[in-house]
Amino acid sequence: MEKTQEIALTEMKKSVQKLGSSTEKFGDPTLMRFLIARSMDPDKAAKMFVQWHKWRASFVPNGFVLDAEVKDELDDRKIFLQGLSKDGYPVMVVKASKHFPSKDQLQFKKFVVHLLDKTIASSFRGKEIGNEKMIGILDLQQMSYKNIDARGLITGFQFLQSYYPERLAKCFILNMPRFFVSVWRMVSRFLEKATQEKVVIVTSEEETKNFIREIGEETLPEEYGGRAKLVPLQDVILAPVED
Repeated sequence: MEKTQEIALTEMKKSVQKLGSSTEKFGDPTLMRFLIARSMDPDKAAKMFVQWHKWRASFVPNGFVLDAEVKDELDDRKIFLQGLSKDGYPVMVVKASKHFPSKDQLQFKKFVVHLLDKTIASSFRGKEIGNEKMIGILDLQQMSYKNIDARGLITGFQFLQSYYPERLAKCFILNMPRFFVSVWRMVSRFLEKATQEKVVIVTSEEETKNFIREIGEETLPEEYGGRAKLVPLQDVILAPVED
């Protein structure tokens, strides 16, 4: 670790203490995510960390969201978890044509936490390091106007930005219909610059080749040029995490 990073980490830990919280249970890789998300500013990173810690304690008091708590969302079978990319990132696929705006916003928010937690946890090798990232694939093929959910998309990205800093490695958007362009333009206004830079809207043949190469054919589902079968999120059983 560079000297400047060590200094920033030390200052962040002091700032967290001043704010009445503690970093004791968290390793440096976790804290570094908050520092990177706040341009290595220890005070801003500490504030973000404390807000995240409080949110996690109140919103996910048991440390995880059970399948039973988000049954309605899981029943749509719209999220798939495909294993690891060539760089070792878990790959999550969202089928927009199977999604409908939720009437229960609390359940939807819990579902966002459930799918993000499970996707990230699928890359753990025995225990969490703290700097694991994920790749998202948003497939808009066959979506219609009734599937449009700008609010849901904004919620998902805002949760990533506020509570899962530096967890997103890349987000690929496939098969974007013309009518969705204006929706995406509106959603983009809520994305931080760092998040926008991780979003790739795949349109050209070259971009498709890069997408397949980055994910890897072993992990990528057949319909996107790979050799894998789609695996629904709820069908994935994770190994127990070590303390």
